[in-house]
Amino acid sequence: MRLVSSTLRRKAAVEAELRAAQQVLAQELPGDAFRHLERAHVLGQARTWLHVRTHWAMLRWAWQERDGREGAGQLTRLFAAALFTRLWVPLGNTGGANVSATRPMPIPPDLAAQLADFDAK
Repeated sequence: MRLVSSTLRRKAAVEAELRAAQQVLAQELPGDAFRHLERAHVLGQARTWLHVRTHWAMLRWAWQERDGREGAGQLTRLFAAALFTRLWVPLGNTGGANVSATRPMPIPPDLAAQLADFDAK
């Protein structure tokens, strides 16, 4: 039972960040939107579906912003997320093309607390 509620809480947290990204993107704040997508990535990268979903959202962002470098990076990350999430993910990695896809990164304190809560309950 713990696994189900943990997964549901994680999914809700990722969904909240994805919604926030869409809201600020609608306000024409693409940088702020991408920061929410990065937060969604950190929260969801341990679950294949959520990991793939955040890279899909990042790919859509790149398309909308006409950012070819980010788009190309997201295409490769999208496939890697689908194939390798269950094997290994670099914890804390924000998922953007501006960082190495294999680089672990520090997790912001608020997200670290959420992740600890997902695992504790």
